[in-house]
Amino acid sequence: MTEETTYGSGAGSAVEPGRVRQMWHLLEPLHALHYYAPEAFEEAAALGYDVEERWPSYFAWRAAALGPVGAERVASAFYSFSPDKVARYVPAAWEAAAPADVLAARLRAVDRTYRAHLGADVLASPTLAEAAALARRAAEAAGTAGRPLAAAHAELPWSDVPHLALWQAATLLREHRGDGHLVALMAAGLDPVESLVSFAAIGAAAEESFAGRGWSDAQWNAARDRLAARGLLHPDGTATAAGHALRAEVERRTDELAAAPWAALGPEATGRLAELLGGPWLAAIGSGLLPPENTLGIGKI
Repeated sequence: MTEETTYGSGAGSAVEPGRVRQMWHLLEPLHALHYYAPEAFEEAAALGYDVEERWPSYFAWRAAALGPVGAERVASAFYSFSPDKVARYVPAAWEAAAPADVLAARLRAVDRTYRAHLGADVLASPTLAEAAALARRAAEAAGTAGRPLAAAHAELPWSDVPHLALWQAATLLREHRGDGHLVALMAAGLDPVESLVSFAAIGAAAEESFAGRGWSDAQWNAARDRLAARGLLHPDGTATAAGHALRAEVERRTDELAAAPWAALGPEATGRLAELLGGPWLAAIGSGLLPPENTLGIGKI
């Protein structure tokens, strides 16, 4: 096995890059479901958030683990959102509810969402409990140095309820991956808006799907011009060969930085978890709650 074909560390077993990507694809829908579920919006409304749009609750749900932080720290951790957009919702989020109350409501929202959309039989099954235990083992092996969102979630207490522990593990692992992704983007010289423009340019998602990140047309076009000046974009905004290569390197590096939990869990247990997640994954996708196109490029990269 070579460094180019496997990832791992001295403390764990090597893991195939494709397996690292697969585990992200399997866990991400289980994490993201509550951002779109009516049960979660009901919990957010009970806390006092405006639920006419998704963003007030999104910023509250995702940032609460950081504590009552301001807009600059949230924009830094979230990276691809316009700071102006973040400032519309943070720190106002903590005027509606304290982070501790948001975190408690978040678990209630996940519980209700999973019960309504994954089904009681799935949640009560021994295989889900086994999946939760394996996912937690992987999550607890996720290093948090230099990873603010992963570190914040690693400090939260674990639920004894298997499906909530599974969601917590999926969340910690996706934030661990996300923190590493930002390292890869910065190493590639891609600032927050350039990271989105370059991603759209390779066809990972339509430009329109990134409108929620809050960048103005002028900011988007300026980023496009900067990338074109680096030889990464054609005049029509599509990626050049160099642009495709740079984004491929970003994703390769992201997978590498996300591999440690799976190397620690080991190939056999990781493979078993992949099998166990098939049913919940299908239920999450089949719920109809998730958008047809995601901004993460899942299914396209």
